[in-house]
Amino acid sequence: MLYFAAAFGAGGLLSLMVLFNGTLAAYGSLFFASWIPHLTGTVAALLFLLVLRPKRADTARPPLWVYLGGVSGAVTVMLTSATLNSALALSGTIALGLAGQMVFSLFADMRGLFGLPQRTPVGRDFIALTLIIAGSLILIFYGSGS
Repeated sequence: MLYFAAAFGAGGLLSLMVLFNGTLAAYGSLFFASWIPHLTGTVAALLFLLVLRPKRADTARPPLWVYLGGVSGAVTVMLTSATLNSALALSGTIALGLAGQMVFSLFADMRGLFGLPQRTPVGRDFIALTLIIAGSLILIFYGSGS
């Protein structure tokens, strides 16, 4: 139950982050909206490291490709900041983002990308994807009287 609550809370924080970053983009640029959160995130992470002093989980070095998460994070911030300030607004941005996550996740599972165990999607995976896309479209086209 703790993991469900943590995942749900992370989703709420993700929406808040998109809202904050989109507001930054409205007052600056997409680059500015990506730079500031990464700068403040770096400062926060350094403070957490200093205060908590966590031990390394593993002494082995991670593969170099894992460091590309920062690049995908920067691009994600810029893209969500742009779409937030469009007709999609926050709910449409998050809904379509969830659909994109689901499509990529199913593809990554099918191919066993990035060291994931290979898993063939089953019918319920495609039903869930269909419901997420349908819900996104309903939210976007019929959600707020637009």
